[in-house]
Amino acid sequence: MAAERPADTEDPVGYFLQDMTYHGKTDRTRAAYERVLRAFESFLGDPSRNPSGSARSVDDATHRDCMAWIHTLRNRDVAPSTVATYASYLHRFYAYMAQVGAFDSNPMSLVMEEMDERIDTNPARRELSVPQMRAFVRGIAHPLDHALVVTLLKTGMRVGELCNLDLRDVSLATDTPLAGVSTRAALDGRGPSIYVAADPSVGSVTNGEERTASNKRKRSTVVPVDDELEAVLLRWLAIRPDSPSPADPLFVGTASGWGRRLDPDAVHHVVTSHAADAGWYRSGGDREENVTPHYFRHFFTTHLRDRTGDRGIVKYLRGDVAGDIIDTYTHNWGDRVRETYESNIYSLR
Repeated sequence: MAAERPADTEDPVGYFLQDMTYHGKTDRTRAAYERVLRAFESFLGDPSRNPSGSARSVDDATHRDCMAWIHTLRNRDVAPSTVATYASYLHRFYAYMAQVGAFDSNPMSLVMEEMDERIDTNPARRELSVPQMRAFVRGIAHPLDHALVVTLLKTGMRVGELCNLDLRDVSLATDTPLAGVSTRAALDGRGPSIYVAADPSVGSVTNGEERTASNKRKRSTVVPVDDELEAVLLRWLAIRPDSPSPADPLFVGTASGWGRRLDPDAVHHVVTSHAADAGWYRSGGDREENVTPHYFRHFFTTHLRDRTGDRGIVKYLRGDVAGDIIDTYTHNWGDRVRETYESNIYSLR
């Protein structure tokens, strides 16, 4: 049965972006798509640039229009991986609109088959030394911003996992502000640690609160907290606003959204603002040059793996392994994971 043509698609790009919201995509992802799709829309509307010689709209574009737009990107010396990324955005837009019955076909299908450019799934990234990162961290004064950056750098967790942390997921020394908080059983006897769960996802209710971010761990993980991270978290907890959420999120807003759980876009803004001040981020830059929250996961992995020579423990801490492999480290946590971590984790002070 053919899909019924939507009645409210006078602005096809706007329709698609709204559906991205309904599907749980982040504001940052949606903004990236909007930037690309509106640029293509502008290209079609300029008769001097598109092959037809007259203004077109996205719903009557042909494969030649799409190819011509890709060609303009190449002529602007856009990196091949970026050309491939932009093409994939356009392809996904047309595929979705055809699937819901708004468009009759996807003019990008043939273009994608003929393109030589491919998305680089493992790009070379900016290489920063521990002393460089240490100087960067020392320049962050606000207790919340400082805690966000140090937690990411010291644990290698994803930004969504950071945002989903509740007070119950953190165990610190007995004489800390968390002394009265009931923590997870998995943290009992582990010393200062953070529990990174596998289950929270966008739209699900976890610990009494609907979540705006997803964790992507194959299995839940207990990550050690060293003295440095503990001190940073204690500094944050001393000024942390009370939250209206029954889940008691660890990281909450101190400006707009006072006391409410931070979402990935807020953390991304914090990190990239400081990175821009350091000359490590620019709008429109790619993964090869920009420092973002995900870069910190790369930094953690590279430096801890090089220091320990133990890929298994690093994979365990990242939450990248499941089954009997992660069970080995879980059962051997006290005398292997924490000892290896504390002996090798870099100092940011």
